[in-house]
Amino acid sequence: MSEVHHRKIRSFVRRPGRTTHAQRRALEEIWPRYGIESANQRVDLRAVFGRSAPVVLEIGFGNGEALFTSAANHPEVDHLGIEVHEPGIGHLLMLLERAGLDNVRVIASDAVEVLDQQLDEASVAVVRIFFPDPWPKKRHHKRRLLQPSFVAELARVLEPGGLLHIATDWTNYAEQTTEIMAASDHFEALTADAAASDPLSARPPTKFECRGRTLGHDVWDLYYRRV
Repeated sequence: MSEVHHRKIRSFVRRPGRTTHAQRRALEEIWPRYGIESANQRVDLRAVFGRSAPVVLEIGFGNGEALFTSAANHPEVDHLGIEVHEPGIGHLLMLLERAGLDNVRVIASDAVEVLDQQLDEASVAVVRIFFPDPWPKKRHHKRRLLQPSFVAELARVLEPGGLLHIATDWTNYAEQTTEIMAASDHFEALTADAAASDPLSARPPTKFECRGRTLGHDVWDLYYRRV
């Protein structure tokens, strides 16, 4: 009987996008300063950043402006961004070089693989997932990033008491995420007021949020504490 190969379901598609000359230069010349290569081995974040500080993990940072703003506003906190789209990575690298920030590192890979292979248990203080691909068609819901298995990985890498902040402009995604999170024994839901006591809960507007609001979408911010 022939061997059956199961195709891995990914939560993203590498959409074609024009990488500008400046972004390409950033990917070639600035990447060595800020980039962490994807590999099947754990990353020592203290060694990478050269200090012991809280780490904010942003998954799917898009063009990187929200991540950059947070890093600039919180120099005492280290920021790790995961993204697969090269134009966005290049854009962030240019912002970091221009501002001279050194509290950001980037991994260009699938977040599911990064969490599984590269991040230690209780290694980050905050996880942010802002406007993940909504996969709006019902037959594509299995591609959504927020699945029970991924939530379990988030719980593993978050330190006790750590904050998980999810934002989406798709009501169905918010509803499904709320159900999945309610079924997890590792998280408790927070109100926006309760989350606001943590200065790292602040979220600058993103390009995807502005696009969603233009289309008349409501924006949902969901907050959870690692228990």
